[in-house]
Amino acid sequence: MKKFLTGIVFLIVTQQLVAQSFSKDIQNFRRQDSIAMPAKDPILFIGSSSFTLWKSVKEDFPGYPILNRAFGGSTLSDLIYYVKDIVYPYQPRQIVIYCGENDFAANDSLYPSQVAKRFELLFVIIRKKFPKVPVVYVSMKPSPARVKLMAKFNVANVMIRSFLKDKKNTAFVDVYHAMLNADGSVNESIFLADKLHMNKKGYAIWQPLIQNKLKK
Repeated sequence: MKKFLTGIVFLIVTQQLVAQSFSKDIQNFRRQDSIAMPAKDPILFIGSSSFTLWKSVKEDFPGYPILNRAFGGSTLSDLIYYVKDIVYPYQPRQIVIYCGENDFAANDSLYPSQVAKRFELLFVIIRKKFPKVPVVYVSMKPSPARVKLMAKFNVANVMIRSFLKDKKNTAFVDVYHAMLNADGSVNESIFLADKLHMNKKGYAIWQPLIQNKLKK
């Protein structure tokens, strides 16, 4: 019983810390919605900074009603916590997810299977609310700043791809291998100075791979 109560307290404290960390982002989304609620039936992008910083995402996907509700620094656990804020209100026609990198960056002792399980939980939650809405997962990317975590990214990507393989209305987008040089090293020319986030060349690699999975 003592261990159980300790676990509950830990969970509550963790959730409170998450809420405090990203409350400004969520409040900003609510503020935007209060000014002009987005049209229903969007293609909803959720996840971490690689989506947040894609400022030209609407222009890069002409003819597709993209709504970006990603927030930088987020983990899959954060998306689970805020799913009612960033997914439920929008009645999406399709959900595109980029997240997972920060889970490992925040705790490099995590196993790939643990992060894959976090994605599976998020998927189940989304499916329960929107059973027929297609879900697209964009693989965790390699980057010069996180070379030490690349092996874990790759294994977790494989696990998530395997999980989605027999799920209806799903797709997996492999950007990981598209961002590597022929010798398997990371293509550094597609990153900003921080060696973590992408420049326009990086997004130019992502765009056709993702568009191939989007619903008109």
